[in-house]
Amino acid sequence: MTYYVGIDLGGTNIKAGIVDEKGTLLNKDSIKTMAERPMEEIITDMGKLALKVIEDAGLTPDQIDSIGIGSPGTPDNEAGVLVYSNNLPFNMAPMRKIIRSVVDLPVYIDNDANCAGMAEAVAGAAKGTKNSVTITLGTGVGAGVIINGRIYSGFNQAGSEFGHHVLVSGGVQCSCGRKGCFEQYGSASALIRMTKEAAEAHPESKLNDVIAELGKVNAKVAFMAMRLGDEVAAQVVDTYTDYLADGLANAINTFMPEVLVIGGGVCNEGDPLLIPLQEKTMSRPYFGPGVKKTRIELAQMGNDAGIVGAAMMAKSCSDDNMQG
Repeated sequence: MTYYVGIDLGGTNIKAGIVDEKGTLLNKDSIKTMAERPMEEIITDMGKLALKVIEDAGLTPDQIDSIGIGSPGTPDNEAGVLVYSNNLPFNMAPMRKIIRSVVDLPVYIDNDANCAGMAEAVAGAAKGTKNSVTITLGTGVGAGVIINGRIYSGFNQAGSEFGHHVLVSGGVQCSCGRKGCFEQYGSASALIRMTKEAAEAHPESKLNDVIAELGKVNAKVAFMAMRLGDEVAAQVVDTYTDYLADGLANAINTFMPEVLVIGGGVCNEGDPLLIPLQEKTMSRPYFGPGVKKTRIELAQMGNDAGIVGAAMMAKSCSDDNMQG
């Protein structure tokens, strides 16, 4: 059996685990990122955590094929460098060099959303397919595109930024500098903004009762108020799913995946989100008569997606190198 280390680098936590060649997670551990530190300290701790999960699994480094890292930002896998990440103090961060000084194994790097897509393709909702797209709905909108079993990243590994295609021309200002990006209409943050706006415009709405009960506005509020029979909340959910369906239909038209997977906290709503979203989305792509249609599924890998996907990305890169 061949084993891989997957590392999921986040702004709050660094997670790592041992994954076998079938995508099964054998063990895992995590530490705080403490992102205000110099990047060299953070990367060194990533290497130490990799060594710890290897030892905790009763393995030695020579039993590990390679280490995969899923990170926010733009990687350069060929150079072993994280070029830039706006959520971490990383600029041309020499990840491979520093980690190999702690544990001398091959190190591969890719974007965290790409790794989540790989996890769903290997062991989750898109298992058994060659072509899939995984879209995560969180603070922003992330996308991982798998074509013929391989991550698609573009020529510069900055591809698949599907959250930043324009959905509404001249729309809401996005952090990327453009206006009307999908991220500003389909993310959990967008749903929160829509909920706040509706609650302020309709003080009689049960949205305000739910907000008062929770003491905050989150992505659950509109769904909770809708279940109480509130029409304003139902309109918020309907508007949100309408925007989301347009974005997903664009992704289907672009890639025509066998499966389109959606994940993120918003998706915990289950059928009240998924059923109307499927109906709206599947009426919009360019499917001719008799053409096979994409399936829309909820993500299955949860919090383990980053670890498993990073490890399976490393496996893919390692396999490519052996064949080359």
